[in-house]
Order: sequence, then structure tokens, then C-alpha cells
Amino acid sequence: MLVLSFFTAAPAVLAADEPGAQKAAAGLDITANQAYGKDVVQKNSDLPTIIGRVVGTGLAFLGVVFFTLLLYAGLTWILSLGKEEKINQAKEMITAAVLGLIVVLGAYAVTLLVARIFTAVPK
Repeated sequence: MLVLSFFTAAPAVLAADEPGAQKAAAGLDITANQAYGKDVVQKNSDLPTIIGRVVGTGLAFLGVVFFTLLLYAGLTWILSLGKEEKINQAKEMITAAVLGLIVVLGAYAVTLLVARIFTAVPK
């Protein structure tokens, strides 16, 4: 156990002591601030960007909802104790969740495609 803990903890400690580690962490902080912080709202507050963020957030939320439905349906099936009615209900829920997830992924793909078509690419 002691040897195993050394192999799991040592790489993280050694990586933190590298000379460029603080510089890389600062770069990640800058990127995160630009992507999610106040800089994004000030620099990219045009209408297509705002709509894209709202649609992306909504689709991400729907993905979480469908995953939760899939998890609930699986637990319902496991805890059905062999009752056919509950098993069928769980199967229908799983089918609906998978179809919903396919729809959400399709909507995301279409949104991404439309955004790339109408977004000016800097040269």
C-alpha cells in the first residue's frame, strides 16, 4: 500500500514543482476567466454570442436531464423485483431517454454547424 500511494502521489507533487507549472496555471486561469468570467461579457457581448451561450447552456442542461432519466430508469428496472409492469415502464423510460439524448445531440450539432456557417473566421 505504501508503494502504491507513492506512485499515485509522487507525480502530482513533482508536476507542481516544475518551473513552467506556475506559468501554465496562470495561463489556465486567464483562459477560464476569458471563457467564463467577466471578460467574456465585456468583450463578446454581441447578440449571436449571447444566443450561442444560452443555447449551449440549455442543451448541456438537457443532456444532464436525460442522463438523470436514464439513471432513474435503470434503477427502476433493477429495483422492480421481477414485476413485468415496472420492467416495461423502465424499458420505455430508457428508450425515451436515449431518443431524447439523440435529439439533444442532433440539436447541438445543428447549432454548431449554423454557428460555424454564420461566424466570420478571422484570417
